[in-house]
Amino acid sequence: MSKGKDIKPHIGIFGRRNNGKSSFINFLVGQDIAIVSDHAGTTTDPVKKSVEIFGIGPAILVDTAGIDDSGDLGEKRIAKTLEMIKNVDCAIILIANNQFGDYELDLIEILKYNEVPYLIVHNKSDIARLSKETIAKIQQVSAAEFFDFSVKNPINKDVIIEALKRTIPKTAYQNPSLFGGIVKPKDIVLLITPIDSEAPDGRMILPQVMAWRDLLDNDCICMSVKETELEDFMKLGIKPALVVTDSQAFEFVSKLIPQEIPLTGFSIVFSRVKGNSEKYLEGTPHISNLKDGDNVLMLESCTHQVSCEDIGRQKLPNWIKKFTGKEISFDIVSGLSNLPANISEYSLVIQCGGCMATQKQIINRLKTAINEGVPITNYGMAIAYMYGIFERATAPFRK
Repeated sequence: MSKGKDIKPHIGIFGRRNNGKSSFINFLVGQDIAIVSDHAGTTTDPVKKSVEIFGIGPAILVDTAGIDDSGDLGEKRIAKTLEMIKNVDCAIILIANNQFGDYELDLIEILKYNEVPYLIVHNKSDIARLSKETIAKIQQVSAAEFFDFSVKNPINKDVIIEALKRTIPKTAYQNPSLFGGIVKPKDIVLLITPIDSEAPDGRMILPQVMAWRDLLDNDCICMSVKETELEDFMKLGIKPALVVTDSQAFEFVSKLIPQEIPLTGFSIVFSRVKGNSEKYLEGTPHISNLKDGDNVLMLESCTHQVSCEDIGRQKLPNWIKKFTGKEISFDIVSGLSNLPANISEYSLVIQCGGCMATQKQIINRLKTAINEGVPITNYGMAIAYMYGIFERATAPFRK
């Protein structure tokens, strides 16, 4: 399952086997997209489906295996289900037949740890209504909203949708501006976009496209050149209010852009809305503290074909070794695969810009490292630091 390739809000459906999770999803989207069976354990790996929810917009519903699965294979299914919690913005706990016990309590604790808001739906109310005893159990441990519901008699569908809209964080579907508060209408912003072997044929990479669109939304005047034409552009006498460059060109670009013109990088811009910019700022200088034998973890939030110019796998590790003069080992985790269990053994974690992941996915991805006291940074800040322009490149966002 490719979890890092869709930046729409993710809504996970969790519960025991045969509680009707797949039927519930099919009902919400109005079509049969999840396998439905009377046999418990039909859903194995998490399954995603796009849906349009009025008031939220495009979203991803995630159908998961039962939290009460059994056997060796069942344990693996449960592990995948629980791992998915780190990647959802909101959850629906589906219960049935007034079963609310240890499975649900454990699930709620994991949701709370990962700061995932949730609501509880008692399904199959046409067979058994939600009892006063179950309501009391829920209220003892949770302040979440809960509802009685039946797919066969869905009289309160709109009520549940409204509750979902109240529960899911607005930041999950109302993307904060990349440049809000940094630029103003009519500002000229220059985007410097190198074209190398990593660039897709015939189009811009996603961070550049998203930056361009956000600047247009902020009523700015956008201009773009490759770094090889930057000197020619500067001869035109146009003074941009802000220059944004690909981090790999920091060294070259910083020499051509006068100090009075604010300069930053695409990856640094994304740190405002993807990840934890305060912890990035705090953790970046730890690059200078790296020692021989240290391990550094590189986190890519997308998967792509690797080339000799790959920033995370080739260039950054080589730059860090050269900057520190130390023998350092690097591990790579791509997509949103599980992080190493021994995260505390790393001296530094470096996250990519995160354009292909949701804010929640990046934050939860970094949570373990932060809790273990491991310094974190991102690609752009790390590169700016090693080129000696860290303060300049982050200055527009420190305000």
